[in-house]
Amino acid sequence: MLETTDHSEKILVSELKNGNEKAFRKLFDLYHQDIYGYSISLLKSKETAEENVQDVFMKVWQHRENLNIEQSFKAYIFTIARNQAFNILNKAANDVLLKEEIFYESQKSHDYGDYSIREADCKKLRKEAINKLPPKRKQIFKMSRKKGMTYEEISQELGISINTVRNQMSKALESMRVFFHVHDKII
Repeated sequence: MLETTDHSEKILVSELKNGNEKAFRKLFDLYHQDIYGYSISLLKSKETAEENVQDVFMKVWQHRENLNIEQSFKAYIFTIARNQAFNILNKAANDVLLKEEIFYESQKSHDYGDYSIREADCKKLRKEAINKLPPKRKQIFKMSRKKGMTYEEISQELGISINTVRNQMSKALESMRVFFHVHDKII
């Protein structure tokens, strides 16, 4: 199986050397995810990793005539990806904005997956808590929190006293606190 893969890779590389765009596209489709994964492991930034992938394949296309059919294409593009990533990191060390972006992203990326899942769970739970409110209380809560209306604006629009709005908001928040406490184990 490995021999067949090597053989078809050599055919694609040979075609690429001759300027065949379809062969280039097949090689791109075959390896771009691997190069992206490798780039993100080094650069810790999705955008920078995506740019690195594009740059790797741009270099491959620009220097296609010099490709060695006998060498591993995969090893070749991984070497380009590594060298470019190191160049970006070296440049980042001297460029304050780029340094902040890359090094901040590397800190952020460790917890990003967990954070996005937890954030989605929290949003779902919040929506569920709001939907459990009685209709009038829910309306007042949404006017205050989603539309950003003041208690006075809400009282005028609904034709109720400010105290009623205040009391309904207090009850809504208390109901939501209780709801979150009960569902505390979920998050």
